Amino acid sequence: MRFTGRARRSRWIAAAELGLISSTFSTLVSQLFAARIGRDAAVDWMTVAAIPARDWALSAEPSWSAILAGIGFHQWADFSWALVFFGVLGRWTADLAPRTILLLALPWAAFTSSMEWFVLVPLFPFWQPLFTLQQPYWIGLLVHGSSAVMYPLFARLRWRRGHARLRDIRFTNVWATGAVAAMVLLGAIALFGSHGYEPPWMGRDRDADQTYIRHMTAHHAQGIELARIAAEQAQDPHLRKLAMLMVASQAGEIRIFENWWLSWFDTEMPDCSTEERAAMPGYLTPAEMRGVKAAPPDQFDAVFAEAMTKHHSGAVRMADQIWQSRGDLRLRIMAHAIRHGQQGEIALMHGVDGVTAVATAFRNMFGDNVN
Repeated sequence: MRFTGRARRSRWIAAAELGLISSTFSTLVSQLFAARIGRDAAVDWMTVAAIPARDWALSAEPSWSAILAGIGFHQWADFSWALVFFGVLGRWTADLAPRTILLLALPWAAFTSSMEWFVLVPLFPFWQPLFTLQQPYWIGLLVHGSSAVMYPLFARLRWRRGHARLRDIRFTNVWATGAVAAMVLLGAIALFGSHGYEPPWMGRDRDADQTYIRHMTAHHAQGIELARIAAEQAQDPHLRKLAMLMVASQAGEIRIFENWWLSWFDTEMPDCSTEERAAMPGYLTPAEMRGVKAAPPDQFDAVFAEAMTKHHSGAVRMADQIWQSRGDLRLRIMAHAIRHGQQGEIALMHGVDGVTAVATAFRNMFGDNVN
């Protein structure tokens, strides 16, 4: 393709069309696939919205405005990366074969997700550590990867109607059909999952998985109770909003635990006994809970941060154990994200930001760094 003025305009138009397709595809995949790996999509969209909107986006129950803002910001980001790949770098990418585009697009997904997670969001230009500390890097990689798999369609879009190469038409027809089929499959799985029919349990240690789900459900319930106190009494407005995020994220994870239990074990989840709760790492005693509730206003923030740090540290230990177990891979992936997110929330309660936040988040992906 010659790079005349008309060709350049066509390239940018095709890049914009591809950006709309790829960002919409990744949004739909993220929405439908999230719960399959233990993510609450609404909470994740709210967290994304907090990148440009800061604390305004955070609430104990994700609002539709925050969800739509998160989706919109994600679409804008994916759209922008497509413009860079095929517009700014079009001199080298605009005339490539579809298979070559795919081979380049997947490393591009790793590069762009790394740029966002390590630099653009926590440092310049947004200076928002919440996203990096709350979500492990692999979530963004999966999202960017789902966008990048649509890049081969550019080979069809770059030509005026009726002028595309026959081999490009054949390839992109098959590719587009496969994408539609994947969406239908994900949609069907999500529909059945929302009615308590997730794909069956596939681990090698049923007792460990059942114990973890029961214990973490009870542990999260106390965490929600503790965070709700801070959402009402914390003196620092940012800490109040962080407490609301804790409520939303743990409530979403409890819903997933309950749905998985019903789907996998076809029974109601037994409640934890008093003895089990007392033995859980980080589970606060009634006296400790009363101490938080009764803390003087000028001391509340410090008392809450200390109590929630202890509580989160216990959850991190439990999640780390199941991550290294022989349980169902979906539960282990969820546990890895819990381990990362709760360590990140400990760091946020103690005011970590900037380069220190990035370094902390990077370490948190690889282990339990609070126990």
